[in-house]
Amino acid sequence: MMRLLTGASPVETFKFVPLSIEALGSTVLVEGTEPARSVYWVHAWTVSADGIITQVREYFNTSVTVTRVGSGESSSSTSKVPKTHCLPVWQSRLPDRARKSLPGLVLAI
Repeated sequence: MMRLLTGASPVETFKFVPLSIEALGSTVLVEGTEPARSVYWVHAWTVSADGIITQVREYFNTSVTVTRVGSGESSSSTSKVPKTHCLPVWQSRLPDRARKSLPGLVLAI
């Protein structure tokens, strides 16, 4: 993947057709397919403050849900117990036929 992203490898080997691009803080999510729509993919890029991609995670033929891990306190009046929860912030936008037949994955950021 690094060779494709940096231009060191010819792009003709795999045609990317992005369907969506969304930034969530320092994480950029790119979802797409190839022209025949037989392969679906999600890339999760970690981008530094100066715009350099420092990490790439790729998922092929997988429906991805991204959650943000947060913390807070319980609302119990007798004690303040820390709790952790996951808030869904993004989900694959694959066609229904593809989403139903692909395994699911939750990515916490």
